[in-house]
Amino acid sequence: MHESHRQAAEQHELAARAHRTAAEHNEKGDNPTSNWHSERALDNADHAYKLARDAHNKSGRVESL
Repeated sequence: MHESHRQAAEQHELAARAHRTAAEHNEKGDNPTSNWHSERALDNADHAYKLARDAHNKSGRVESL
């Protein structure tokens, strides 16, 4: 269970980093690169959600998120 939570936290961090990078590129007017990083942020956030949901379901603490 702890490993699943660690992996979810890691994916959240990757999503946050990609989101910050997207914002930096957006401020510079580099929309194609900003869009690419935004997609990575969304992918990482989705993966983090699935990992967290699975970890909680396995632990029996949360029935649904």
